[in-house]
This record gives sequence, structure tokens and C-alpha cells, in this order.
Amino acid sequence: MDAAKGLENPVEETLEAQVKAFFDSAPPLHNSGEITQKLNHFIQRNSSPSSARRIVCVTSGGTTAPLEQRCVRYVDNFSSGHRGATSTEYFLKAGYAVIFLYRRRSFQPFCRSLPDDPLLECFIPTNDSNIQVCEAYSEAVKRAIVDHHAAVAGGLLLKLSFNTIFEYLQMLQMIAMSMRNIGPRAMFYLAAAVSDYYVPWKEMVEHKIQSGSHLLDVKLVQVPKMLLVLRNDWAPLAFCISFKLETDTNILLNKASAALEKYKMHAVVANELGTRKEQVVVVTSAEKVTVQRDKSPSDNDVENPLIKLLSEKHATYIEDSSR
Repeated sequence: MDAAKGLENPVEETLEAQVKAFFDSAPPLHNSGEITQKLNHFIQRNSSPSSARRIVCVTSGGTTAPLEQRCVRYVDNFSSGHRGATSTEYFLKAGYAVIFLYRRRSFQPFCRSLPDDPLLECFIPTNDSNIQVCEAYSEAVKRAIVDHHAAVAGGLLLKLSFNTIFEYLQMLQMIAMSMRNIGPRAMFYLAAAVSDYYVPWKEMVEHKIQSGSHLLDVKLVQVPKMLLVLRNDWAPLAFCISFKLETDTNILLNKASAALEKYKMHAVVANELGTRKEQVVVVTSAEKVTVQRDKSPSDNDVENPLIKLLSEKHATYIEDSSR
């Protein structure tokens, strides 16, 4: 038995050391106290005995990996944030309280019917130098403002933003540690595109990297596999969903199944780049369920049936956990 432990410990210690090195290297969040206060208030409000809700943390958009401390250049991850923002709307409709952890300037909830630049395209000047809502977008603007205000004022939506991989993982840890006390009622819907590699802060140059050389040699370090840490340590009772995006359908389901087992997820949403808005496959230990977009005129996002399915699985998980 001691020999077996000796084989297991180095792996655990390596991941633990990698996680410690990452957080030790990360520049501290400037507003960590404010974030903690907002989280505690939000979770307490939605965890009172009279109105205990399921709470989901939806991550959305892509993280950046800076190449300079005073950053001009960075390695980016492709993600518009559409999946996370749209899913947030359907989670709210399903009765969840939502912590929306999103990339700044990425897609936002309730804005699907608005143009890319809503401030400039949805409003027009009037003759007396005032502005008014353009008639073509008046209903969409009104609906977006009313729905957003209702969710925020009702204490059902908390929005927290990030840019860098350092900000994202520190905030994800803070959210998970804050949610661990609500046990299985917590869900993590990890739709953000997270950097696989980064430059440790202490090894990063302070100022802009100067041009002039034909070769730029940058050493990138692999980001620790925080999904496993989230499941094992930060919020071990939470219901966790991750995503697997591929461009090759031939490897997609195998990759999703491998991620399910490796990171101990309760479900992995497999999506292929070209068809991700039409259908996804929810992979669990028991089954693979294809979820397709409804062709009806309203609520025809693939996220609609996806959130219904995941909400049902979460309800079953909560019920099983109470036995």
C-alpha cells in the first residue's frame, strides 16, 4: 500500500505545485474585496430558507494570455461569448440565479436581437439635439432593458468581467469557494474558452516588446488543469459541465468522453465548430444525447433545449445527493 501511495503522490504533488506556482505568479486582483462582497451578498440572497434557488456560474468568452506586464500584445482565445450569454437567459427562465463570468466586450445576455453596435445603431438624433430609439429596434431595445433590469434588480443576475487568464482563474476560484456551502444546488457551466498556455507574470517583460528582430522567442507554460481542482477541492459537491470544441467530427466524441473521465465532469457538451449553433451532444457517463435547435420561430436557439436537459439532470443530481 505504501508503494502504491508513493506512485500516486508525485502526480498529485505536481498538479498542486503547478496550481500554487500559477496563483503565486498571478498579479492580485485590484477589486478582490469588492468581488467577494458581491458574491457573498448574491449567494446569501438566493440561499435563504424561504427562497433557496439553484445557482449557476456561467463562464463566457475567451481569456487572454499577456506577453507583457504593461500589456500591448497577448495570445487570445477564439470565443464571441454567444453561447454563455444566450445560455444565461435560459438559465434565468429555468429559475436559476446566475453568476455570469464574462470576457469584457464579449456578447451579453438579452442582446441577441440588437445590432453589433447597439449604442450607435439603435438610437437616432432628433431635431432638438436629443436622441430617441430607432423605430426598427424599439421593441428589441425595450425588451433587452426590461429583462436585464428585472434580472439584476431582482438579485438573480450577477455579472463579473475578466480579460486575462490570471483574472479568470482567480475569480473562478473565488466564485467556487463562495458557492461550496450550497452543495449540490451549485452548478458550473464552463463555456469560456480558456488559455492552454501562459507566460508566468514574474517571467514577463514589463514594457512593450520591441520590434526589429526576425525571431521572437517566447516561453509559454501550460496552464494547470483547474477543472480537476474545481471538482476535487474548490466545490466538490457542485454539478459541473464543461465544453469540448473541435473542428474534426471524427474525434469530437472521443475527446469529450476523455474529458468527462479525466476531469470528473458530470457532463461534457461536445460541439463541432461549423454546426455548434445547430446541434450539440451532451456526453455523460451513462449516455450521449444529441440536442438540436428547434426550428420554431421563437426561442429557436440550441441553448433552449440544452439548458432544459441540463436543468433536468441537475435536479436529478440534487435529488440523488439528498438520499
